[in-house]
Amino acid sequence: MKVIFIQDVKGSAKKGDLKEVADGYARNMLIKKGLAVEATPENLNKLKGQQASAQHKKDLEKQNAETIRKQIDGQKIVIQAKAGTGGRLFGSVTSGQIAQKIEEIYHCKIDKKKIILKSEIKAFGSFSAEIRLYSQISAFVTVEVVEN
Repeated sequence: MKVIFIQDVKGSAKKGDLKEVADGYARNMLIKKGLAVEATPENLNKLKGQQASAQHKKDLEKQNAETIRKQIDGQKIVIQAKAGTGGRLFGSVTSGQIAQKIEEIYHCKIDKKKIILKSEIKAFGSFSAEIRLYSQISAFVTVEVVEN
């Protein structure tokens, strides 16, 4: 019996897979527990629609990431911070602060988890940061920390 998996089943298939399985396994396990549905023409059309929708969503995300990359790649982000004695900062400049500053300047929201710093920023100066916007799409910015 051919079934369409609607959830991941460890050792069998991933969500959205179309597979031939034993009739008893399909009826007694997969369909009964809501892990799969029978591969009827109606269900196959629904699956194709879902896959097309998912692909469209991925294409839009990739296009959005390209737009953001063109906007911020190679730019300099200036962050003001308070300092103590010896030119050391109180605390450090975090990726959250960098994301907030990028949003203020360029009006594009970036998740702080996607900002990769080579080292912690605990002093004044220029530092480089990589922003991973999408798979294989990254932007590089220079973060300059100045005294407040």
